[in-house]
Amino acid sequence: MYLDSDRRPTLTPQLAFRVALIGGVALVAFAVVFFRLWYLQVLSGDKYRAEANNNRVREIKVHAPRGEIVDRQGRPLVDNRTGLAVKVTPDRLPGDQGRRQQLYRRLGKVLGIAPARMNRAVERQLKTLPFSSATIKQDVPLPVVSYLLEHQDEFPGITVERVFLRQYPHHQTGAHLFGTVGEVTKEQLKDQRYRGVGLGDRVGQSGIEYQYDRFLRGRNGASRVQVDAMGNLKGELSVRQPQQGRQLRLSIDLDVQRVGQRALGGGTGRGAFVVMNVQNGEVVALGSQPSYDPNVFAKVIKASDYRRLSKPENGAPLSNRATQGLYPTGSTMKLITATAALEGGQITPDTVQFDGGSLRVGGVTFKNAGGAAHGALALRQALTVSSDVFFYRLGLEMNGAGNGLLLQSWAHRLGMGRRTGIDLPGELPGLIPSPHWRDRLYKKKLTDRPWTPGDNINLAVGQGDLQSNPLQLAVAYATIANGGKVLSPRIGMRIEDAGGRALQELQAPAARRLKLKPEFRQAILEGLRGAASAPGGTSAAVFKGFPIPVAGKTGTAEKGAGRADQSWYVALAPFPSPKYVVAVTDEAGGFGADTAAPMARTILAELFGVKNDEGSTGGGPSD
Repeated sequence: MYLDSDRRPTLTPQLAFRVALIGGVALVAFAVVFFRLWYLQVLSGDKYRAEANNNRVREIKVHAPRGEIVDRQGRPLVDNRTGLAVKVTPDRLPGDQGRRQQLYRRLGKVLGIAPARMNRAVERQLKTLPFSSATIKQDVPLPVVSYLLEHQDEFPGITVERVFLRQYPHHQTGAHLFGTVGEVTKEQLKDQRYRGVGLGDRVGQSGIEYQYDRFLRGRNGASRVQVDAMGNLKGELSVRQPQQGRQLRLSIDLDVQRVGQRALGGGTGRGAFVVMNVQNGEVVALGSQPSYDPNVFAKVIKASDYRRLSKPENGAPLSNRATQGLYPTGSTMKLITATAALEGGQITPDTVQFDGGSLRVGGVTFKNAGGAAHGALALRQALTVSSDVFFYRLGLEMNGAGNGLLLQSWAHRLGMGRRTGIDLPGELPGLIPSPHWRDRLYKKKLTDRPWTPGDNINLAVGQGDLQSNPLQLAVAYATIANGGKVLSPRIGMRIEDAGGRALQELQAPAARRLKLKPEFRQAILEGLRGAASAPGGTSAAVFKGFPIPVAGKTGTAEKGAGRADQSWYVALAPFPSPKYVVAVTDEAGGFGADTAAPMARTILAELFGVKNDEGSTGGGPSD
């Protein structure tokens, strides 16, 4: 019997299945790879070829100049100027780190910048925009630029470019209106209002520059450059020119603005003023003192400068006292108190009250300023001589349970203790004190006592915890003057092209309407007219001989703790159909007739184009 040594085992069904399965998987994998390569090379070849080409092209941003800001007559308020900036071109810098540091040391001596600081700034900018030039210093003086150009072989990679810088030709005049610009922050880039803005772009940071930034901000241009596989710059391909932002026309009158700030500066140096059209809310002028020069923000501001401009001991120049001031208003509040008492049925225009010089309530004696006693008088005469006792009584009567918050309610309706809606950022609402407000603080042990009738008595004459500002008073007085329209003050008038042609009118929100009885309104205005013209009127001496008939109210807010009284004046002119309201305050000016009223007269003279032969100062004993 022979053994067959060449005999091999037969292919089993299981083995055959495994071989077929592996072969099928391999075939499918090969098909996938084949079709993927076919898709990439044949169907998508053009697309990836274009992307490969694009990898060799970079865009370098060219910043656009911002739009100009002009006054109501078209006179420039904010514009641009070209400056010379020293920049670093990365592809031309020395490759050796030691030689680069030597370059920075030489350049630092010329520009007055520490080499380490320069190096950090360049690295930070090139990290953000690798193919762009890095700015070392803006607004470099021409002699320095000339030196760099004459010694270019000593400063490889250093170039000089023209850049657009914001310019405020009137310096401190209108600074709080116009505001400032600065580089966009990372937080702002997350905001929808900055869509399309990139790192390094300069945007409005305060004032009108912020409020209307989307119009003033131009459209950046770009230079398209070619780079090799190593990222080295090979040449420029094309340039897209930047587009300047739109021009913005304001309702501001430069002459009135300038005169108002000059008048304010002649006082104690801390205060504010507002000039507004009582019919449409257009702000003709608005200023705060102390002011600052916004040109310091046109470049990168030093931290020391910002701290200096923010310090309270320096007067906090960056604060806009016209919209952010938190002040007691003194007797200028009496217009609001009179309106509340008349409309609330507490008195009529002819109701007589007796002013014996003081009012005693709960063991506290409230006296007239200067100890004056005016005797029997009705509303018109009470406003003319500014009788405190007359309005003390109204405050006391409106504090009763049956009247609730009558005074607070009307103050709020007239625009006090709330934002006016002006087109400026940062406006503060202020405060109208009420029983609920003080009692809540008392429960939290944040004040020493609950609400008392004396709080309402003080509120009736603009004292105590009241917090307001010139703009709110201007809105309240304008509401009485125009018959019940509570206006939203507006500064922006329209958007224009570079030639001054209107592109878009800027509309104010619709005014709220209050129902005011004409006879009540007339009685209040006549009382204010008497204050500025009748014998015994608190500002009659100030406006003696003034050619424009004025209705106005003085105010003197006591601050206590040995601090000087705050001076106020609010004027409506021309009487009997006022067109403008002027509200002025000086934080330490004393009697309203002594400081604020003469300031208002100076502003009114410029506003109406009349000669300002100064009247005598010094009002009655009340203010």
